[in-house]
Amino acid sequence: MKDLNSDVFDPTAGMDSDYSRASCSSPSDADFGFAFNDSNFSDRLLRIEIMGEPEEARPDSVGCTSILDWARRKRRREDCKKDNVVDLNGCPEEQVLNGSHPDMDDGIPCDNLDGEPAQMIEELHSGDEAANGDESSWGMDCSTVIKVKTLHISSPILAAKSPFFYKLFSNGMRESEQRNVTLRINASEEAALMELLNFMYSNTLSCSTALSLLDVLMAADKFEVASCMRYCSRLLRNLPMTPESALLYLELPSSVLMAEAVQPLTDAAKQYLAVRYKDITKYQDEVMALPLAGVEAILCSDDLQVASEDAVYDFILKWARAQYSRLDERREVLGARLARYIRFPFMTCRKLKKVLTCNDFDHEVACKLVLEALFFKAEAPHRQRIIAADESASSNRRFFIERAYKYRPVKVVEFDCPRQQCVVYLDLKREECTNLFPSGRVYSQAFHLGGQGFFLSAHCNMDQQSSFHCFGLFLGMQEKGSVSFAVDYEFAARSKPTEEFVSKYKGNYTFTGGKAVGYRNLFAIPWTSFMAEDSLYFINGVLHLRAELTIRP
Repeated sequence: MKDLNSDVFDPTAGMDSDYSRASCSSPSDADFGFAFNDSNFSDRLLRIEIMGEPEEARPDSVGCTSILDWARRKRRREDCKKDNVVDLNGCPEEQVLNGSHPDMDDGIPCDNLDGEPAQMIEELHSGDEAANGDESSWGMDCSTVIKVKTLHISSPILAAKSPFFYKLFSNGMRESEQRNVTLRINASEEAALMELLNFMYSNTLSCSTALSLLDVLMAADKFEVASCMRYCSRLLRNLPMTPESALLYLELPSSVLMAEAVQPLTDAAKQYLAVRYKDITKYQDEVMALPLAGVEAILCSDDLQVASEDAVYDFILKWARAQYSRLDERREVLGARLARYIRFPFMTCRKLKKVLTCNDFDHEVACKLVLEALFFKAEAPHRQRIIAADESASSNRRFFIERAYKYRPVKVVEFDCPRQQCVVYLDLKREECTNLFPSGRVYSQAFHLGGQGFFLSAHCNMDQQSSFHCFGLFLGMQEKGSVSFAVDYEFAARSKPTEEFVSKYKGNYTFTGGKAVGYRNLFAIPWTSFMAEDSLYFINGVLHLRAELTIRP
C-alpha cells in the first residue's frame, strides 16, 4: 500500500490513491496564510479541546532549559498516557462520532460579515466536562478539559496537506459532512498544534528553537503532515548539533524515526556522533555511557579509529555487560542489534575462537557469525571484493567492508612440520603509503608463531646516510616476559612486470620481548621513486608484501 504520509503540494508525493486523485497539482510553497481562521475562506469549525495533564507531566517547552529536559518531559507524558489514551495515529474510523449538526446559537461564531479573520474563541472549563455530544470529535479519553479553542478551517487545505484530515473529511460517514470537528489534545501540545495548523496554510513556522521545533515535529507526525516534518527536520539540521541533541534525534518515537521526512535529520545525528567519537579509546568513558542508539551510530562508521576489529568486539562486549546485567537481555541486544556492526571477517582467528565460547552470545548465533566469517576469509581475494561490493550478497553489506584499522589485517599460513613456520601477507594501499611520509609508520595485526606474538611495521624513514627518505619494513615481537626466539625471516614484494613475489631481504635474529628487526630501505630506492606513478611495486594501487618466519631449531 502506498504510504500516505505526504501532501499534495509536494511534487514528490505519490498519486496512486483516492487521497492523491482527489488532490490538485499545486506548488509546494503555496501560501494560504491569508485564509487561516477566516470564515470567508472556511467551510468548517475546528473545536480544539485542551486537556489537563498530571502535575508531573505538566511542564512545557517554556519551562525546559535543555533538550534533555524536553526528553524527560516527553517520557513522563508518554508514561502518563500509556494506559489511558486512544492511539493518536489511529484511523479516523476510531474517532468518537456522535449526534447531529450542532446548534449555531451555542455561542460559536459561524460567520464574519466584516470579512476580517475571525477571532479564535477560547472557552475555559471547570470540572470533568466531556466533549460536546452534538459534535463530531476525535481525540483521547484523558483527564479534564481545561480550555477550548475554536478555529475556522478550510477542509480542502487541511486535506491537501494531511492524509489524516483527508480521511477525516471524506470517510463516507454522515459526520464527515458536518461543519464541526473536535480534536482533543494535551495542554503541552497546544502551541505545537497551533504552529502546525498555521504551517498547513502558510508553509512557514514562527518558532525556531530546537525544543519548539521538536514539539511541532511530533505534532506533524501525529497528524501526518509530511511537509512540516521535512521543514522541521531541515531547520533542526541547521542548528548546532550536540551529543545531547543528536542522541535525542535518534531516540524519537519509532513512528517519527521511520518517516522518510526525518531521515536526513537522523543521518546527520549519526554522522555527528560517528565523527565526534571516531577515536573511541580517547572518549572511552563518554562512549561507555551512551545509549544503544548512540553506540550503533558510532559502530556503523567505516572511519572508526580502532586498533583492529578485535578491539571493536571487545568494546561492544564491555559496553553490553555494563548496560545489561541480565544475560537474556544482553544476548538479545548483542544478537539482534550489535552483532551486525562487528565485522567478524576482519577479526583474528584467535579472537573468533573466543566468540564461540563467549557466554554473552547465543551459541547458535555465535556459530553462524563465526562460520560466515571463516568462509569469507577462505575466499580468494577477488571473490572477497565481489562479496563486499555486492549489496544483495548480505542484508548488511558493511559486514564485509574493512575499516581503516590502526593495525592492518594480515593473512597468515602456518606450518608445524618439518619446522614451525608461518607465511604472512600484508597489503597496503597507495594512499596508506602516501600518509606515511615523512616519518610515519603503520603496524600489522599480531600473528603467532610458536605461541609468541609477532607483528610487521612499515616505515617511511631516512636511509642510513640520511640523504633521502625511503620505505622500510620491520618484524617485531610482542613483549612477553624474557622468552627469546631464534628466527629466520625473509621479506618479499610483488613486482612488475611478472607480478610475482620477489625476495628483497633475508636475515636471522634472536628475538626478545619488544625487539624488532628489518631493513630501512627495502627496495633500495628513494621514496619519490617508490611512490612514482610508474613504480614497480604498486599493482592496481596496492603494495603486496610477504614475510616468511621460521623458528630455528
